[in-house]
Amino acid sequence: MADFDLLIIGTGSGNSILTPDFDDWNVGIIERDVFGGTCLNRGCIPSKMLVVPANRVVESSEAARLDVEFTPPTIDWPAMRDRIFGRIDPIAASGEEYRAGSDNVTVLRGDARLVDGHPVDGHPVDGHGVRLTAADGSEQLVSADRIVLAAGARPRIPDIPGLADSPFHTSDSIMRIDAVPEHLVILGGGFIAAELGHVFAALGSRVSVVHRGSQLLRHEDSEVSARFTQEFAKRIFLHLDTEVSRVDHDAAGFTLTLDCQSDGNAASLQELRCDSLLVTTGRIPNGEQLGVTNAGVRLDPGGYVVTDDTLSTGVPGIWALGDIRNPLQLKHLANQEAAVVSHNLVHPDAPVSIDQGVVPRAVFSHPEVASVGERHVDLDARRHPYRVGHCDYSSVAYGWALEDTSGFAKVLVCEETGEILGAHIIGYHAATLVQQIAAAMQFGITAERFAREQIWCHPALPELLENALLDALG
Repeated sequence: MADFDLLIIGTGSGNSILTPDFDDWNVGIIERDVFGGTCLNRGCIPSKMLVVPANRVVESSEAARLDVEFTPPTIDWPAMRDRIFGRIDPIAASGEEYRAGSDNVTVLRGDARLVDGHPVDGHPVDGHGVRLTAADGSEQLVSADRIVLAAGARPRIPDIPGLADSPFHTSDSIMRIDAVPEHLVILGGGFIAAELGHVFAALGSRVSVVHRGSQLLRHEDSEVSARFTQEFAKRIFLHLDTEVSRVDHDAAGFTLTLDCQSDGNAASLQELRCDSLLVTTGRIPNGEQLGVTNAGVRLDPGGYVVTDDTLSTGVPGIWALGDIRNPLQLKHLANQEAAVVSHNLVHPDAPVSIDQGVVPRAVFSHPEVASVGERHVDLDARRHPYRVGHCDYSSVAYGWALEDTSGFAKVLVCEETGEILGAHIIGYHAATLVQQIAAAMQFGITAERFAREQIWCHPALPELLENALLDALG
């Protein structure tokens, strides 16, 4: 017999699989790091707890346009950091304590690696085998009838000469530092760079972003990306179209050798010095580290575990969820996937499928960015006929109150059916606004009905969406 009925690898959203339906199952749950996963410990939760005070600082600096003056704020970084992690760390610890105290759950510590179904070390493997390597190097072999791969992703570290030998930070470590850097350089131009660049600039750092592209947030709508880059450059030193060719570190700090591109031609090399370096050049799913192909599980070209829409890997008894399988790497998707896997484990004869056709997402920087659905480049590539609607924040009453001259909403509406195909917002409370469009898309409410058949509160910010939709409708 196998050691476990169910083995879960990863304690982020994988930990939420265990409903009362599993009370009579023998369950093992494996974690090599802090219990609770990326979101709780080093991702969306602590970063947003830093974004909120950063927002207050920036808002106070922008209050002069509202005829209000504030004295320069005092930042108590140790108190802020300790308040945040003084709340998070006990949650992680109590989560592990709760699971370890369950009669039917065994918490296992160490690095997991799947083995094939053949005898291992002379011993037969019943079910699916996992080799577990503890921190002290000791190993044990465990097996289970069913396995859920929920081990997430890790920071991608570029192969830059000298970088590996330097004390650089990633998003895993930067939020627990002892002091706000004097000069923080960030490699990368995605959402992590946008959010943490905003945070540390607001809290007193000089922040420089080095990005090989010409615009930040390149996965967003091109108009939003361009506007964000323009606005971010007012607070952050941007080195765009720039590669780092070498990193050196000594007692004085970091020296980065920059290779700047101009019209596709290499320019002269430049040097950039700083006391802290943050690498935000993407994240890698952990499927390869787990050796999932040993068990017959397939990986796509990006390294993500391949599943069907029931989240089965195609190998009987092995499922996957979260960042290990989903390139969007969003916590709200991982939570939804955990619910699907939980149901399908208990009801294998009546599986349900995942529905991720409408996925809202946000970048909590300044300005804030949010989107849902398709971009115009996606529709152009498919030659899908559509209409575009725009509305600037400055065109609605609440935008007047904000004195906002940069924010806007953009909606895409199917030319033939009136279906809302996508929305892209940059500005105040963008993440809250986009959820209304996501709801209309999910429930099939056309742009005509959504814009005209409800009463929009005036003078509230959702009028931004109303006017953008009306603009698309002509």
